[in-house]
Amino acid sequence: MSWFLAFAGFAALIILHEFGHFVAAKRTGMRVEKFYLFFPPAIAKVKRGETEYGVGAVPLGGYVKITGMNPDEVRVPESVPGRAPAARPGLVTAMDSGGQGSPPHAARTVLPPEILKRAYYNQPVWKRIVVIAAGPAMNLLIAFLVLFALAFGIQEATSQIGKVENDSPASGKLRPGDTIAAVDGASITGSPEDRFNAVREAIANHECAGEPTDGCRAETPALITVDRDGHSKQLSIRPFYDADIDRYRIGFAPGTRPLDPTPPEAAGQALDIMWQVTSGTVSTIAGIFQADKRDDISGVVGSYEVTRQAIEFSARDALFLLAIISLSLAIINLFPFLPLDGGHIFWSLVEKVRGRPVAFSTMERAGVLGAMLIVMLFFIGLSNDVGRLMGQGFDVR
Repeated sequence: MSWFLAFAGFAALIILHEFGHFVAAKRTGMRVEKFYLFFPPAIAKVKRGETEYGVGAVPLGGYVKITGMNPDEVRVPESVPGRAPAARPGLVTAMDSGGQGSPPHAARTVLPPEILKRAYYNQPVWKRIVVIAAGPAMNLLIAFLVLFALAFGIQEATSQIGKVENDSPASGKLRPGDTIAAVDGASITGSPEDRFNAVREAIANHECAGEPTDGCRAETPALITVDRDGHSKQLSIRPFYDADIDRYRIGFAPGTRPLDPTPPEAAGQALDIMWQVTSGTVSTIAGIFQADKRDDISGVVGSYEVTRQAIEFSARDALFLLAIISLSLAIINLFPFLPLDGGHIFWSLVEKVRGRPVAFSTMERAGVLGAMLIVMLFFIGLSNDVGRLMGQGFDVR
């Protein structure tokens, strides 16, 4: 079931991203020819009005096809014999050449004036930017709304013990509600996080004889002083080695309580997380030529697997991860290289500054850098994912 839910989560992020482009294009008066989840060949499609809606057979993305997205499709070059030049730069005079990258001499079908004027490259720059930016904006909105909602269920740690693991060294000795005051005579103070880190470090001083094996008990017990019901009590507990997490422990979890933020506080927490992820993502991409940064890159396989594992832990973990993935998709899509959304925005701004359209051939040549970046990220992410799947696995906690 987790496999299907992870797939559905990714599909939802894709379709909502494309839905952002779709709605913005419709609202700005552009002609949307196709709106697809996944890539062709189509396994299901239906036409409603001027738009064809469908589901493709290749589950690697999705797309919205807007009339006139390729300048070379919508501008008749002056060098083509026997064809009149466009009435003004960027004006669509004839098209239907079959997609981006089609040669200038491809066969074209004259479209009615009411359609020609609605073509993408016949629109003002601001409309084009709105349409392109709507996809990443949708991912940003999804991330914010999910993180905002999750903020109301956040639990903060307390200084008290919340749960004692059955059949552990602490079972029958520690109790929920106890507060650890000292370990081996050293006082435990500070914030809840500082306190439990100090307890963990103190427990780690008690080790098994020789090379530790899973479940082995420490040679010496830890002397743990707790405050219980207003009284101080000293307990002797021998830690054990847990190979799964590679550390010694005694078998308890800290207590928690609801944080109960106000709506502004929840919004602030969501924005803080988004900023941390944004700065981390940009830092990782910027350091792609550094080995330690490359190790942090994950591809679609890794993102899918981590989401699937998170679903097995809790719906909350899965929603948090999907929010982070949605945010990461928005960030990467805004890099100023074609064919990314940020590339389209960048060249629209260049056109606005220079006061005339940029030749598509120029954009294509510059877009090679973006294509190389995407391919590099894909292969690095895939390589890391395969290594994790075959080796240490993915850390979802």
